[in-house]
Amino acid sequence: MLSFLLLDVGLAVIGTGLAAIGAGIGIGLIGGNAMTAISRQPDASDKITAPMILLAALVEVIALGGVVAGLLVVFGVGG
Repeated sequence: MLSFLLLDVGLAVIGTGLAAIGAGIGIGLIGGNAMTAISRQPDASDKITAPMILLAALVEVIALGGVVAGLLVVFGVGG
């Protein structure tokens, strides 16, 4: 029984780490592509910045959901 618990906790920790890594990669791609777009068209920086921040926030919320789900598994809440 303990081995299944450790397996669940280990998988939850790996999933939480992957969620954090995925968010970092996603935000990096969003920021890098936005900077490329702004460097090509500096006049459009106002039109690029707001959607960039919105997309970064959405990616971060999805990653936070993965972290919360992993913590729920680790601490055995809900089942």
